[in-house]
Amino acid sequence: MSKWFFINLAVLLFATWKVTTGYVGLHVIIGAMGLLLVLYNWTRHAVYSTIRSNINRERKIKFAKMTKSVRKYHQWVGTYSLLFILFHGLFALYQYNFHLNNFKVISGLIEMIILAGVVITGWRRKWKKTRHQHIIHLSFGFGMFAFILIHLIV
Repeated sequence: MSKWFFINLAVLLFATWKVTTGYVGLHVIIGAMGLLLVLYNWTRHAVYSTIRSNINRERKIKFAKMTKSVRKYHQWVGTYSLLFILFHGLFALYQYNFHLNNFKVISGLIEMIILAGVVITGWRRKWKKTRHQHIIHLSFGFGMFAFILIHLIV
């Protein structure tokens, strides 16, 4: 299996620990649901990394069939995750107000902008599939993942 499976599992366990040990408000629950959707979609990257790795052909076929069955939901899951994260941000800003010196707010806003970029480039790839579009979409995905980690840690 790809290292991304283990990284995704570690992020999921860390986020679960943060949610269960801290203040659980409506914005936290909505943000956790958005994170679950993001991790669901990001796990496809782990599956593709596994397919490209040096494993036997039967396992590659099994993973390819599995990812083909969920591919039709990928864009919609990404769109819904953006909506959940937008609502998470609105509820959090309503409860805590906007402060430029609060790094959690700034990292969340940057992550939300990058997530919007991921969703937009994902929908653009539906109509125009080029290598350049794929690289942009994947780069936004890596940036989004990094800012999710920063937002969880802070």
